Amino acid sequence: MPRSAHRTRRILQVAGASAAALLILSACSSATGSDKGSSSAKPSGTVTVFAAASLEESFKTLGKQFEKEHPGTKVTFNFGGSDTLAASITGGAPADVFAAASTKTMAIVTDKQDAAGRPATFVRNQLEIATLPGNPDRISSLKDLTKPGLKVVLCDRTVPCGAAAQKALDAGGLELTPVSYEQDVKSALTKVELKEADAAVVYKTDVRAAGDKVEGVDFPESAEALNDYPIALLENAPNPQAAKAFVALVRSAEGQKVLSRAGFLKP
Repeated sequence: MPRSAHRTRRILQVAGASAAALLILSACSSATGSDKGSSSAKPSGTVTVFAAASLEESFKTLGKQFEKEHPGTKVTFNFGGSDTLAASITGGAPADVFAAASTKTMAIVTDKQDAAGRPATFVRNQLEIATLPGNPDRISSLKDLTKPGLKVVLCDRTVPCGAAAQKALDAGGLELTPVSYEQDVKSALTKVELKEADAAVVYKTDVRAAGDKVEGVDFPESAEALNDYPIALLENAPNPQAAKAFVALVRSAEGQKVLSRAGFLKP
């Protein structure tokens, strides 16, 4: 082969190798830049959380913690009966996160494909009887709530705390006609706090949050009616990045400590 042809071939080989090397370096640089951008992105703006009424105290604490850890963010809450919140979400209410007091109410949202991914159970809750301070009616069991003349309040059966109460009553073979059915657990508890009722079947967490305003009475049937609490990022979340970060906080060891202190059980 002539020397000039050999030289031309060698130049083309070197040029081809250099071009390939440049393409590889460019791809690596692009991937590194992309990864860096993803990892360095920080939550910002407002994250809207729809949560069961029984989570109010714990989630407000976690909301403040979240805002402290992520300057420039704001967590807003809508607390209420899980069924009402679920209906609002499927009806198009703007929200980033939904935390329900039962898998049944979470299913209202997932069945409509309004949740992004599979919901995760993050805590459980157990029922307790809330009585007036000092327990003047000497209530010591679920059966005692059926005494004539005793004013008892329950959550509506469509609400998780009401469905759980009915399950506990069924487990004990008991029938109870309350003076009222309330739309969420906080409303039921308030009836006792205001002395408008002698007792209410609520969650242990609500009795603890009420402090000395009420007195709690355990009952064995409550073990048959534990509620799982699922949390989910919503499909049309206005702020998915901050929403993911808030869900991560709730499920973290740090978040679980806050929830445990409130009386919630581990999932």
